[in-house]
Amino acid sequence: MDISASHLAPQPPYDPRYDPLVARTPGHGRDYAPTYWVGTAGTPPPDDGPIVGDTDCDVAIVGSGFTGLATALFLAREHGIRATVLEANRSIWGCTSRNGGQGQNASGRLYRSQWIERWGKEVALALDAEIRAGYETFKALVAEVPCDAQPGGHFYVAHRDKKMDFLRNEAKVMREVYGYDTRMIGAEELRREYFNETEACGAMHEPDGIGVHPLKLAHGYLRMARALGVRVHPASPVTGFETRGGVHYLQTPAGTVRARAVGFATGGYTSNGLHKSLDSKIMPILSNSLVTRPLTPAELEATNFRTTTFITDTRTLRFYYRKLPDNRVQIGSRSAITGADAPDPRHMQGLVAGLERKFPALAGIPIDYSWWGWVDVSHDMMPRVAQPDARQSVFYALGYGGNGVSFSAHAGRRMAERIAGKTGKVFELPIYNSPLPYPNVLNLVESRAFAPFRRLGQRALYHWYHARDERL
Repeated sequence: MDISASHLAPQPPYDPRYDPLVARTPGHGRDYAPTYWVGTAGTPPPDDGPIVGDTDCDVAIVGSGFTGLATALFLAREHGIRATVLEANRSIWGCTSRNGGQGQNASGRLYRSQWIERWGKEVALALDAEIRAGYETFKALVAEVPCDAQPGGHFYVAHRDKKMDFLRNEAKVMREVYGYDTRMIGAEELRREYFNETEACGAMHEPDGIGVHPLKLAHGYLRMARALGVRVHPASPVTGFETRGGVHYLQTPAGTVRARAVGFATGGYTSNGLHKSLDSKIMPILSNSLVTRPLTPAELEATNFRTTTFITDTRTLRFYYRKLPDNRVQIGSRSAITGADAPDPRHMQGLVAGLERKFPALAGIPIDYSWWGWVDVSHDMMPRVAQPDARQSVFYALGYGGNGVSFSAHAGRRMAERIAGKTGKVFELPIYNSPLPYPNVLNLVESRAFAPFRRLGQRALYHWYHARDERL
């Protein structure tokens, strides 16, 4: 039976203070965050309503964002397996409806030069081939779904002159080792031909990259998956999990789902206690975002936004930004440390100040949308699509570190393959052949009770990063 997610009634309000390190679940049927994507995506596609009563399925997927829906889509499309997707709140509620829509040829937080340092050239090249394949998976799905696609690659902007050497080296590695057509652009050319950013000292341009309306894209995933028999159940948080006799029992408020295999796709909304293989494995990091009202002709001329290619800068606590198809500017960056502190206006003010430093002509421009959301950062800065225990048919795909818009599609495809029992040399890659690591602090953080204290270290790191980004 089709039930539109928009007609789940009544929806508990969005909780702006939710924090996955301290909350047991992200909620039960809560409404969306007030994002630009939610405000402009149109009516959500139908879903299957909450779980009502006990039910059986071959595969249960926990999380209905990009990764969960892609996993279910590829299970059905490529393996003939019809999964049941469980979502705590409304469909596509978490990371997928709150990100910046930047689909890069990347995943995780490490640069390609760092792949060589960590694993050596041979493994780095094999990993690059896999990430490129992931980008092609993403491109193919974007071509199937009307999602306001803005191709053009990616500008990586040096926010200080001292960062130009770093970008030159990275561009050289990407050209000479990996074969990419990267190029450096000087500040004058950047301002004349692309956008007039006051802070920019130059940029590296990568040819691969597509900006998307992420919620429109995910609506497409949802439609395609359900057309193939996938069932998607919002307002069905997993409140308990146990395995008996090879069968997994996932408890929800109104019934138990019995499954032969389970895939977790919960991203930055992965609560400690959801499953033992996930406890303390992700450091959830808040990211703030805003969208301005449409720019006037005078503002477009002053900012010289001649491109819709998306942009990030070289800060560790980076800004990501672009001009949207309706001539608004979207910009985001890191935010509060805790969910309890997230609504403090100073975080929004910091983001506005960043926009005004980059584009002084936009000082005082009205902000039509503002929100924040959790990013799933792994403790070694790289994602995993893994089966953490070979004896258990439990899998997960997460840890994208803010680069999941694109790679989540391929992560879903690979998790579907693993669930379907497929093997191959590709699964020998480091992002597939090992579980997410614990943080390296005497292994104390393996304790669920210790998890909130990681915020103390994060706060100290943020102060150091800010000093290094802006003054040192």
